[in-house]
Formats: sequence, C-alpha cells, structure tokens
Amino acid sequence: MENGHQESAMVVRRDVPVPPPLPARFGTSKVVVRRRGCCAAASTTETWDRLFDDAYRADVSIQTSSDDVIYAHSSILGLASPVFRSMFKRQSRSKRLFIVPIRGVPTEAVRVFIRFLYSSCYEENQMEEHVLSLLVLSHSYVVPRLKRECEGQLEHKYLNVDNAIDVFQLALLCDAPRLGIICHRLILKNFKAASLSDGWKAMKESHPILEKELLETVSYEAYRQKEKVKKANERKVYLQLYEAMEALVHICRDGCRTIGPHDKAFNKHQAPCNYEACKGLESLVRHFAGCKLRVPGGCVHCKRMWQLLELHSRLCIDPNVCRVPLCKNFKDRTRKQKKKDDIKWRILVRKILRTKSITGAPYFSLAASS
Repeated sequence: MENGHQESAMVVRRDVPVPPPLPARFGTSKVVVRRRGCCAAASTTETWDRLFDDAYRADVSIQTSSDDVIYAHSSILGLASPVFRSMFKRQSRSKRLFIVPIRGVPTEAVRVFIRFLYSSCYEENQMEEHVLSLLVLSHSYVVPRLKRECEGQLEHKYLNVDNAIDVFQLALLCDAPRLGIICHRLILKNFKAASLSDGWKAMKESHPILEKELLETVSYEAYRQKEKVKKANERKVYLQLYEAMEALVHICRDGCRTIGPHDKAFNKHQAPCNYEACKGLESLVRHFAGCKLRVPGGCVHCKRMWQLLELHSRLCIDPNVCRVPLCKNFKDRTRKQKKKDDIKWRILVRKILRTKSITGAPYFSLAASS
C-alpha cells in the first residue's frame, strides 16, 4: 500500500506544469542603451564601428571632394542603400576595389554618413554640424532612416530664421514635405528677418522663381490676415446686434430695472440683468421716447432706434403677440419696400443668425429672414 501511495504521488507531480524560468540578469554587453543617436546593443555597435574604422578587408574606395579616401565594404553599403547596390552591379572592380566618388559635401559629412550605414549611429555634434549635408546624402542614396532622423533634428533642434531659406530649398529638393511646410510657416512668421538672411540673398541669385513665389505667398498671407480680422470684426458687430435684439425683447416683454411695460412695477435697487446690452439700450429708448425729432433722419440716435425696431421686426417670428412697439407695422411695411432694400435687410438677418448659430431659440428664427 505504501508503494502504491508513493507511485500515485509521483504521477501527480508529473502532471503539474513546469514553472517558467526566472528572468535572467543581463550583462552590460547585452543592455540596450542610447548611444550616439541610436538604440543598439553596445557590443554590436562597437563591433560595427571597429569594422568601419579598421577597414578590415574593405573593397570600396570612396573619394571625397578634398581628395581624401574612405574605405568601406560593398556588402554593407549595398544592403543599406539600393543606390550603392545598383552602382556595384554596374561597376567593374579595379584592383579588387570599387571606386565611388561622393563630392559636393564635406569629407567629414561623408564619413558620418558611411558610419551611419554601418551602425545606424552618429555623434550629436556631428549631426548639428553636417545635418544639411546628411539630409542630401540620405535622400540621394535612399536611406530613409537617416533622412527621417535629419528631418526630425531640423524640425525640433536646428531650424531657425537664419537657415530657414536653405532648409526650405533642401526640403523641396529632397522631397521632405512636412519639413518644407514648417520652414514655410517660419519664413512667413518672420519674413522681415528671413529676407535679410544670407540664404535669401543666395536664393535670389540662384532661384529667382522661388523668391517670386515666396513673395506672392507673403502678399496672399497678409491679405488673408486682413480678411480674417475684417470678418472677425463683422462677426462681433452681428453678435452685438443680436444681443441688442434680445435686450429689446427683454425690456418690452419683462422690463428691466426702471424701464419696461406700463403694467409692470419697477424697483430701482434691482440687481443688473443678464443682458449686457440693456444698459445702452435703456438710455436709447428713453431718448427715443422724449426726442422731438423722432422722424427718420432727424436725429442720429432716433435713426438708430428706428433701424433696431425694423431689424427686430424682420427677426420676429410672430408679430401678433410681440410686445415690441411697431413690430407689426414694420412687418406690413416690408411688403411694400423696394426689392433692393429688402434684399439688404435679408442678408443682414441671415448673417446675424448664422453668427449666433441659432435656428429658433430663444426669440428669433432663420425662417423669419426667408
């Protein structure tokens, strides 16, 4: 019996799943660290850097503008860039070396570029000094990762008013639309300083058409800003007119402090109402009631009151129950009004209602203007 119990216990132990191993502690050589602008294992990065620096069994000779020679490996360059790969396919070896000329940029920029193809890393100070050259090289040799890195560095660190024109031209040439838009906005925002920079002078000589387009854009932007301010002022006026209409209905229907319907008792010490336009409208109504030149055109203040009453009548939904004076009379008058004047009033009413973004509440309706 004892042996049978031991066997059954062993069977149970076999059925229990084996627990997963504890997480291992990695050594320093396997820790992923941020090194010179890239994320990579330290040991791996050091190996690739050493391979580039020592040029061990290199089969590519890169000739720069200063007649310096940089040695590299065709297998690595071909994997990193389709342009290099195509170039090596077409080119025959001379003394077991591929000869690749890279001119037009500083030698150090070429060195940083080739090093990036090995380890995807760069020094921060080198990026700051050669970021424009690296952007051109990454675009020319189709290295998207470096190109994105250059665009990000320019956008967040190195772009300023002095180099905005140069970066803008490179963004157009290197197919970097986001960077081009950011440069364009910076130029428009600081046009006076940008137009005095050395980059603008160089662009004026080399790309006069681009300068003309930028000047046209600046003119259009100034016009657009003026139109924006103009429309904002118009909206402000329309909003004030709508508030005046609300206050007029409030005074004639409910009364406000010392002015209102004849059957309502008023308290001079009453707290101010929620309608900000009541204060100015109250004095205008008192003047209109006591002015001896109330005929239209006889008094400036009375003329304004006549216009407010007519505007209210065109906004009012039901003049039969409205308590604003002369509302129904103005409604009847609009039917006999000239078509040209009637159209002007209708346009004004629509703009007022659309500015307030209402369709019926609380007193007026867009249907009243139709």
